[in-house]
Amino acid sequence: MPPTLFSSAPLTGQPAGGAAGTAAPTAVALDLGSSSIGVWAARRGTRTASCGDTFAPAGSLIRRGCIIDEGGCVTMLSQLIRRFSEPIPAGGVVVACRPVLAGERDQAAMRRVIEAVFAPARLVFIDAVRAAAIGSGAAAGSLLVTDLGAQLTEVALLRHGRVIAARRSDIGTRDLARGATLELISDIIARHIDDLRGSTAMPDLTPALTRGLLLVGDGASHPELPTTLCAALRLPVHRAPSPRTSALTGAGLAATSLLRHPTRT
Repeated sequence: MPPTLFSSAPLTGQPAGGAAGTAAPTAVALDLGSSSIGVWAARRGTRTASCGDTFAPAGSLIRRGCIIDEGGCVTMLSQLIRRFSEPIPAGGVVVACRPVLAGERDQAAMRRVIEAVFAPARLVFIDAVRAAAIGSGAAAGSLLVTDLGAQLTEVALLRHGRVIAARRSDIGTRDLARGATLELISDIIARHIDDLRGSTAMPDLTPALTRGLLLVGDGASHPELPTTLCAALRLPVHRAPSPRTSALTGAGLAATSLLRHPTRT
């Protein structure tokens, strides 16, 4: 049997958005980033929108991977999904990306927003690094992933699509405009990898290092970052084919699989 690529937590009770109606359940993927929000829905495609100035308190909905304005997120998501030509019915399956090492409080805030907008029958959270590996077609074997986003840097070691060790820092590409440098970000990533070397995940880290680092997120599109990382880490750095959307793609694949195989966990 192939390894399970995601874990699920079924919801109970009635959908928050009312009756699901007669429409067939839909698979939905969601990526709530610090600078943009992306929604994918089966047979409908993808819609994205900026979620405001991540450094302006009055204009920011999500900061450092944490929702700080739940009402604003509900409004933005509701407006965003209205851009689909076909409505998304309640009662479907939603797979939502979360930052690695996200706390219960942050996850609860995401749950409240998602329930208010989508009223899903089943909500599943998946670490964004894990979703990105799936979306990049690289989840098999031992894999080292760095997700460099607008305000977060996440480093994770995966074994067959499961996160077995991870580190993260509150720094990202938006900080480059506030005095941070590519060298600083590269040094932080290198320290996280060194920290993983001293953990119990070392047996999986060795083949992952030989394979090289998979770089995803906004930072993967920076023209100089892969070269800077190569020099700092002294190992191959592979930019994901679609680094900004790989997590959403992976979450969509997980949502589709869950909708087809509802008993899978």
